[in-house]
Amino acid sequence: MSDRLDEACPRCGTRREPGQEYCLECGLKLPATTGGLARFRRFWVRRLGWYPGDWVWTTLLALVVAAAGATVAIATTGRVAATNTGTTFVEPLPSVPVTSPTTTAAPAPTLGTSTLPTAPEPTTPATTTRAPAPSRLTPWPTGKTGWTVVLVSLPASTAGRATAQSQATRALGSDLPDVGVLDSSKYSSLHPGYYVVFSGIYTARADAESTLTAAHTAGFSSAYVREIAG
Repeated sequence: MSDRLDEACPRCGTRREPGQEYCLECGLKLPATTGGLARFRRFWVRRLGWYPGDWVWTTLLALVVAAAGATVAIATTGRVAATNTGTTFVEPLPSVPVTSPTTTAAPAPTLGTSTLPTAPEPTTPATTTRAPAPSRLTPWPTGKTGWTVVLVSLPASTAGRATAQSQATRALGSDLPDVGVLDSSKYSSLHPGYYVVFSGIYTARADAESTLTAAHTAGFSSAYVREIAG
């Protein structure tokens, strides 16, 4: 996995040259391969098998700064409240006598029990059973040309199909639709030598793009839309 991050685009799997900043296939800004962040990224991938993207560290730093600002604001408010020890004088209001009104209770009406309605029998509300989420991978239809969301591409020579199926199972747990694994060597529109984890089988590109946000939210930050042709 670490070789792929350094030698290939993490989004589409296209091979990169040393010092290349952008992917020539999909236009992604490629992560640095030198420095402390690159070494940490390789350690992360060796431990967990996937990497959320360098953007996550900027987000975490912003959250830490926001939390520190909130702590300072709370501490400042507490000090201001502690120093506000002045005495407030309230002028007493004149007392007004309250007279309780005299009321006469009306006699309770007498009801005949012969005309009372019969209470309806209790009914049991209908229960709705939610269909369980699919637990099997979806194969790409034979001879089908269409659009899908590529969640991740893994080199077949290093990652293996088991790793691709593990990523697909994680996508199923996030309720992504029609998740499956493709062997890119069998499709003319894909670079050969990769296992491609996809979500969705669409006729139009716009339909695939409408589900791209859900893939990013599920943790597949490098997901992108791609046409699949046999």
